[in-house]
Amino acid sequence: MYPGLLDLYGDSGNVEALRYRCAVRGIDLEVFTHELGDEKRADIADMDIIYLGGGADYEQQQLAEDLISYRKELSDAHKNGTFMLMICGGYQLMGKYYKDSNDKKIDGLGLFEYYTEASTDKRDRCIGNIVVEAELDGKKYKVIGFENHGGQTFGSDKPFGRTLCGNGNVRGGEYEGYMEERVIATYLHGPLLSKNPLLTDYIISKCTGIEQLKKLDDSLEERCRDILLKRLLK
Repeated sequence: MYPGLLDLYGDSGNVEALRYRCAVRGIDLEVFTHELGDEKRADIADMDIIYLGGGADYEQQQLAEDLISYRKELSDAHKNGTFMLMICGGYQLMGKYYKDSNDKKIDGLGLFEYYTEASTDKRDRCIGNIVVEAELDGKKYKVIGFENHGGQTFGSDKPFGRTLCGNGNVRGGEYEGYMEERVIATYLHGPLLSKNPLLTDYIISKCTGIEQLKKLDDSLEERCRDILLKRLLK
């Protein structure tokens, strides 16, 4: 949703990562987009996955009213088991509200109980590489990304993972994001999925119901991950 507005730090690359890893396995993937000003879609709750990328305060203000008009459809999708992947601004807008650095409150969908508030000091931001230890189907996995957010998110009782490097939901925080079996909400840009192939496959598996996906050659990705993890967790 809103790929023209929510595409900070190459977040649209997450869709490309899903598209590529499905294609090489012969899994059909059809991507539908909804932009601000488009006719309202009636089939949101029928999608296998709903994706919102990251955007700054201005973009969030622009689309907030349109997004709220989909509250019922998105709530139904969540109840129906649609996978929801939400990055940064998308993460924030699914909570109760987001209060920006100008102290302006933007209502969220209230789909989840967390909320976000930013410091009025615009220089007070959490910026840099980040590593989060998440649990995917009972196995721990180090997720690598990049965070840049002024908002501090509170009330996430089901975090995406434990922060090993970086900040997370709050400055110097112990935990990052929000997660359910079919929901991942996180501040990690990068794009997230190209840096974390196992996470991409976790999402594909949940969306398709295929428990054992065809193994791909991820040797290059894993070499890159090894270098980054050694650098960031030294």
